[in-house]
Amino acid sequence: MEIKIGRVTHYYTHLGVAAIDILDGIIRVGDTMHIKGHTTDMTQKLESIEVEHEHIEEASAGQTIGVKVKEHVRENDIVYKVIE
Repeated sequence: MEIKIGRVTHYYTHLGVAAIDILDGIIRVGDTMHIKGHTTDMTQKLESIEVEHEHIEEASAGQTIGVKVKEHVRENDIVYKVIE
């Protein structure tokens, strides 16, 4: 099962980092996220979350986070939290 929690607002190619607006719910380090868009379809475990260059353990609705991703993602891709 998957829950929509946010969307990608920017991708920093040189860092391999996605900026994600959390729109609903909470996501934690260790959770699995699925990013889906027109040409994007990747799933990965969340190894770290940053807000303003500070490491945090969880993020909730209203926050914009930075997440290192293993593949290129695009603006407006939808971010889902995978529920085991």
